[in-house]
Amino acid sequence: MASRPKVTQQKRARERARQERQQEKLRRRDEAKVRRANMPAGAAGDEDPDIAGIVPGPQPSPWGDDDLLDDTEEDVENSARVNGGSQ
Repeated sequence: MASRPKVTQQKRARERARQERQQEKLRRRDEAKVRRANMPAGAAGDEDPDIAGIVPGPQPSPWGDDDLLDDTEEDVENSARVNGGSQ
């Protein structure tokens, strides 16, 4: 009987290891599917606690300085009128 070259044996070992890894991945995926299916609906924590209660869109200023912005805009408009509208 002829002996197989070492390269062929190494290649078969690599292929066998790859197949074992693939099977392990399939087992883990199946276990994850079962775990997700058995988990109660609200237990996953659907909402991130850092952003809980935030509404999309412009947010009110936490410092209450909205009136300062309005005054600044009026000052710019007034200075434009005084300077002949150059701004």
